[in-house]
Amino acid sequence: MTPHPDHKYMEALKSNDSLLIEEIYRRFSHRIKQLVVKNSGTETDAADLFQEVLVELHRKVTVQGFILTCPFEAFLYLVCRNRWINELHKRKGYTVTITGEEGFTMDKDVAENYEALLIQEKRKMLLDEKLAELGDGCRSLLILSWSGKPMQEVADILNFTYAYVRKKKTECMSKLISLVKEAPGFSALKW
Repeated sequence: MTPHPDHKYMEALKSNDSLLIEEIYRRFSHRIKQLVVKNSGTETDAADLFQEVLVELHRKVTVQGFILTCPFEAFLYLVCRNRWINELHKRKGYTVTITGEEGFTMDKDVAENYEALLIQEKRKMLLDEKLAELGDGCRSLLILSWSGKPMQEVADILNFTYAYVRKKKTECMSKLISLVKEAPGFSALKW
């Protein structure tokens, strides 16, 4: 197995190379902070997660001889993402879905997964941005309908008839789709 050039970061963790470890924090911690804060966490949660994952990576490379074969940023992001999902499940009382070892096992090429995640995040950001541009009525209707509630319940909540809500939802979705398609950079998101 040939190490990726970014394996230098794993070696830095193994040898406690303070300069490269500082570089890890400087280059990669902001991305993890964004991930956590955008997904129901705090900056403290992000800092704790980042530190825990680096400690685990240190253990992996030191004790188990782990060799990084993909870009460090992509690998770090996916491990942190998996750990954060796991933490959110624990906080909500759900069954834990990702154990420690699974956070380091990638079935597909890590770089492809990372790129797919970036595109997915950009799509969600664009959708959220365009949803915010809709009027309050459309926004509320769409959010309620996406929550999994039956349309009759949505109609009752909004104090409208079932037929009106179904028609209005179609109009609101059409408007949202138009806004998204007209956005700069839409075609780059491979919808």
